[in-house]
Amino acid sequence: MLTRRNVLRAGAAAGVLSTVPASLVIGGRSGVARAAESPFRVPLKVRTPLRPTRLAGHDFYRLTTREADVTLLPGTRTRIRSFNGVMSPLIVARRGRPVVIEQINSLNVPFSMHLHGGHVPGGSDGHPENEVKPGGKRIFRYPNQQRASTLWIHDHSHHSHAENIYRGLAATYVLTDDFEDRLPLPKGRYDVPLQLRDAKFGENGALDWDLHDFEGRHTLLVNGSPRPYFEVAARKYRLRLVNTSNERLFLLQLGDGEEFTHIGTDGGLLPAPVPTRTLQLWPGERHEIVVDFGRYAVGRKLVLNNTYPYEGEAPEVMRFDVVRTAPDPSSVPATLRSVPDLGTSAVEREFTLSFNARTGEHLINNKPFATDRVDIRPRLNVTETWRITNADTQFGIPHSLHPHLDAFRILDRNGEPPAAGEAGLKDTITVMAGESARVQLRFTDYTGRFMYHCHMLGHLQMGMMGQMEIGR
Repeated sequence: MLTRRNVLRAGAAAGVLSTVPASLVIGGRSGVARAAESPFRVPLKVRTPLRPTRLAGHDFYRLTTREADVTLLPGTRTRIRSFNGVMSPLIVARRGRPVVIEQINSLNVPFSMHLHGGHVPGGSDGHPENEVKPGGKRIFRYPNQQRASTLWIHDHSHHSHAENIYRGLAATYVLTDDFEDRLPLPKGRYDVPLQLRDAKFGENGALDWDLHDFEGRHTLLVNGSPRPYFEVAARKYRLRLVNTSNERLFLLQLGDGEEFTHIGTDGGLLPAPVPTRTLQLWPGERHEIVVDFGRYAVGRKLVLNNTYPYEGEAPEVMRFDVVRTAPDPSSVPATLRSVPDLGTSAVEREFTLSFNARTGEHLINNKPFATDRVDIRPRLNVTETWRITNADTQFGIPHSLHPHLDAFRILDRNGEPPAAGEAGLKDTITVMAGESARVQLRFTDYTGRFMYHCHMLGHLQMGMMGQMEIGR
């Protein structure tokens, strides 16, 4: 339950975020004090994909959730919660080739593995009732029958998820397919996943954890490194941006406002590329961009900034250092991937997101999550329209909604068509206080119980989740 101090603090911090427009914008805050730590002291850790055991058309992995001591800040060791002892590991999967993961829980808290954005059976979706207790294990099966996209794996246990993710349990999961292979986009070493998040460290290098202190996490990590530098060639790169923060918004700008190309979002490629100079990245979201470093001479350094930092915080996220030339056969085609037609909606639903300051609960339709209550009962292959309204005008708190199992397309925001950067498939949408959005979705293939919830993890932990029973 929130204390009055925490209510006021959460409201003040969220009120700052509520001034960000709902569409992709250019802008930011000026006069922000710089944090004490010096940026760009360590190189970016470009993750090598984990190696599966390949057998009978499947890829097998064993992921052990356990504590590990790793170097995050230079010269110190930090205890994290990890997959196989690694911060921000990477799995690369292939459409049509299933992945099977044996998850072994060597933590002293429960863990329920969820493939965020995954179209998977209910038994492998990470339902809180299927959490793996300390010392236990579970098999997760991912069919990989959906279109190529950038996904991520995180905890969905009932009470430990926010801290588990904050302490390091987040893996990137890149799904590829033949359609994308045929496009001339950057590939191989020039296709780089970047996990962005924030953290707060004690003097001994330990991660400080307080569910309500999200605005006190002033150290930004990229693939587990604090404000790193990344040596790049003078050519195009595809960057897959994943926000694994509990609560942090990144409003990203390259250099002094250099243009880059937005090509993808949660559910894969956009219908067409979108030139832009600033990009919003909310918790749980993924965006894919192409940056053409070939426009710059060797020796140029470009800083990726978060132009909406918290008070007293440095804006730098990472730096790109152009250090060599390289051939570049890649390009960004004028069309990318069309959005499937979901047909006419047969069902309309209303979801009102709100905060009860008296109880400290975040609510969907005036109810906190309950494991023994089914809130909605969608049917397979029936198209629905969901109106999502953020009623938190008193505190100005932004909320998001993430339904499991299938992605959606955004119909409108406040009655206006979505921005071009939201024209593709999405699975997480943030709605500002006093605003609303409509999305269209259709659940396919799998029946059973699945979740929908806010992806501000503090809000989720304080009740902002519902349960749906999908039937035939």
